[in-house]
Amino acid sequence: MALDTLKDVVRKIARSSSIDKHLVDEVVKDIQRALIRADVNVRQVKEITDAIKKRALSDEPLKSLNPREHIIKIVYEELLKGVGDGLEIPLEKARIMLVGLQGSGKTTTTAKLAKYFKDRGMKTAVIAADTWRPAAYDQLKQLAESIGVGFYGEKGEKDAVKIVKRGLEELKDYDMIIIDTAGRHALEDELIKEMVEIEKVAKPDYKFLVLDAAIGQLASKQAQAFHDAIGIDGIVITKFDGTAKGGGALSAARQIQIPIAFIGSGERVDDLDRFDPAGFISRLLGMGDIKALLEKIERITQEEELDPEKFLKGEFTLKDVYKQIEAMNKMGPIRKVFEMLPLGMSMKVDDDALEMTQEKMKRFRVIMDSMTEEELLNPKIIDGSRIRRIAIGSGTSPQEVKELLKYYNTMKSLMKRMKKGRLPIKGLKMGF
Repeated sequence: MALDTLKDVVRKIARSSSIDKHLVDEVVKDIQRALIRADVNVRQVKEITDAIKKRALSDEPLKSLNPREHIIKIVYEELLKGVGDGLEIPLEKARIMLVGLQGSGKTTTTAKLAKYFKDRGMKTAVIAADTWRPAAYDQLKQLAESIGVGFYGEKGEKDAVKIVKRGLEELKDYDMIIIDTAGRHALEDELIKEMVEIEKVAKPDYKFLVLDAAIGQLASKQAQAFHDAIGIDGIVITKFDGTAKGGGALSAARQIQIPIAFIGSGERVDDLDRFDPAGFISRLLGMGDIKALLEKIERITQEEELDPEKFLKGEFTLKDVYKQIEAMNKMGPIRKVFEMLPLGMSMKVDDDALEMTQEKMKRFRVIMDSMTEEELLNPKIIDGSRIRRIAIGSGTSPQEVKELLKYYNTMKSLMKRMKKGRLPIKGLKMGF
């Protein structure tokens, strides 16, 4: 998307031989182009870039920063002001009501939010109160079952208010209840009336407006209309990865002073992140988001019951590798993990290589599904005849089974050498 080109701004500053007015003018123009292409409000673009230019030419750098770092810091700080605040939601009993126009992604977002809070230890349930779209009930029911959260809906019932009322009674023992409501192609009187009535019955702690990132600068008008109708507490931006116009939704939040709560960036039910302004701007500038990455790793490590000590000592089995691959799968696409690393730490890997690595991990998992418990716990016993049996059972080739075993042995060897401080950094490869 257009905002990704902001990484090039940081590279330009970092590689410049000197910091002068000419460079500052170039940087400002590059930022303006990136923000305008992303559909950020033109007035806001001017405010942000005017502030960057003024500070870059007048502010005294801190003694701890060189001139390049000083300019990057200013760009970061002014962009941070431009996206406004995030919304911290305590992990305590609450109700969330989702509203938005049809096609914005409310039903999928309902499931994503349910997964988000369930993963953080909350007993979570969803209510299917979208009686306007025929497939909404089945879609949410299927998603709720797939992620293991509570579900309430009444197929065929046309009165959404009655559904919510009965649903809240049925789900009263749950910590977090998320209500999916109907949308229309426009904010009509009938939709407003239904939202107001549901709000009276549900008494939600949070009312979130779901905005499709592709809506561009229409986002401000839409957000203001919903805010005037029922009062919005936060915004969830969906489909942020698939459009160049995500800046319009960011502008809308700042313009009407409503915090962004979450950003959805993919189709997977895990593709939802709490909006952290500092981490968001850091990733846009290629500075990574190590904090978010470590939080994700810690949560998934606990879920998969991985023991990092085993890996560091080189005392792990193929069963542990299986859990590791499961954890990597839960981390999401490898590209998204790479985006959380700063430019200096992340490797330049093309899409084909990333796709190949992801596909390779899937194949390894299929191969391990065809192994016995004994083979997973003691890979040394896997001889030629076992390799052939495993290959047939997994629909792969003996060569691929050998490749997995080689990967496992290489990992063990590397971990042991790392522990002894004898890891050869030069020419180090991933093992496949």
